[in-house]
Amino acid sequence: MKVIRSTRCSLVEATRTKRDALTSILSEYGRVVNTFIDRWWGHGLPPRKKDLLKEAIEVPNTWSSARLRKVAAREAIDMIRASRERDGKHAHKPLHKGKSMHVSSTIASLTVSKEVNEFDSWLHIASVGRGIVMDLPIRFHRHYRRYASYKRAKRLESYIITEGYVQLAFEVDVGEARKTGAEYGLDTGINALASLSDGRQFGTDIKQMIERVKRCEHGSRGQKRARAALHQRLAEVASEVVVTKPSMIVVEDLERLNQGTRTERRLSRGMRRSLGAWAYRDWLGRVEMACEANRVRFERVPPAYTSQRCHVCGHTERGNRKGEEFCCLKCGYAGNADVNAARNLLIRFKGEEPNPTRAYGPGFQPSSMG
Repeated sequence: MKVIRSTRCSLVEATRTKRDALTSILSEYGRVVNTFIDRWWGHGLPPRKKDLLKEAIEVPNTWSSARLRKVAAREAIDMIRASRERDGKHAHKPLHKGKSMHVSSTIASLTVSKEVNEFDSWLHIASVGRGIVMDLPIRFHRHYRRYASYKRAKRLESYIITEGYVQLAFEVDVGEARKTGAEYGLDTGINALASLSDGRQFGTDIKQMIERVKRCEHGSRGQKRARAALHQRLAEVASEVVVTKPSMIVVEDLERLNQGTRTERRLSRGMRRSLGAWAYRDWLGRVEMACEANRVRFERVPPAYTSQRCHVCGHTERGNRKGEEFCCLKCGYAGNADVNAARNLLIRFKGEEPNPTRAYGPGFQPSSMG
């Protein structure tokens, strides 16, 4: 099984002239991407990438090269499709901010530095237009060297370039997916970051860390340090969850949890603030990465009513849950509310819900590891 891992290398060693040139390239690239988005948005599906011939990528009043325009067109297609897949009929036209560009070896390449000992490599950028050709110095760090020295890792010829760093990608062969081990549902909460369907809970200190972030002045150094500590803790808890090497973990799909919460009052103001500081997408992303590294299958299911549904009899009622305690008003089952929700997630994925309102089944949103 192969997974993609990325690492960022700073471009801080570049001269001011080179950084200014890079800023100019990114700004024009963003403008061209938005031109393509404006052209294709609202006209059905965007063209297929293989149909991007010379005529399809013509853009008036741009100094960007044909190669860069083709790359920009590909990114515009990806942004349009991602917006529609994520939000469906509620999708909004995406906007590229000109802060990054996703390129391949046709635009950028990494070459080993042989003449200058201060740097490990050069990021060579060419074919962007205006005859611009430049080499940006890069110094490798421990994270990069770990993947570069791994025998089962192969660096890909794809780059995400910003004003401050270049993101490099590695394809890592982690071996076959695990066939044996327990299957867990995982519920995400504030009092316990991770509650498993077997009753174990991890990250019970996360609430205090979230409160610390919320108490700090927005944008202050203290808040940045608090956020860094929080994200470090997220990574630690993700590793703790998979240390027993289960065969599968099922989590709640929180991709659209914040959508409409202000107008529909589905979440309190305090909860919205906590979720913002919490960066739940980052948390679930870290769980997924930990699963991939340990060859554990990772799946998502909708979380609707999992906190109100009794995993024993299927009775669903808001009154079943009172804070952190769950007590079914029908069958009398009592226990931790987050653990009950985790069991519902696993049951829902397997299609074993008592009195189901919707069948999800084991085929629901299969992961790449399935």
